[in-house]
Amino acid sequence: MQITDIKVRKLFDEGPMKAIVSVTFDGQLAVHDIKVIYAKEKFFIVMPSRKNPDDTYRDIVHPINAQFRGMLESSVIAAYEAALEEAELEAARAEQAEGIPETV
Repeated sequence: MQITDIKVRKLFDEGPMKAIVSVTFDGQLAVHDIKVIYAKEKFFIVMPSRKNPDDTYRDIVHPINAQFRGMLESSVIAAYEAALEEAELEAARAEQAEGIPETV
């Protein structure tokens, strides 16, 4: 199974949750709401889950083995870092554009 697309849906500045991501596998299966978390000096992913009646959470979808989880996690975190870099570049461009007077 190959990851064919990763879309960073939303970035967060505050708190441990840094992004919400969707991943497409083999161009045929999309998994939404994968969370990128930063805690204890490292990034990791949390798979989509639902809350049970006893207030515990259960993953809706998850990797079956550590090798695939590692590959998925590193790919998602790399996409998050690229999206963060792009957002910073866009913010810098917008800031620079505000300082340039318009010509008529």
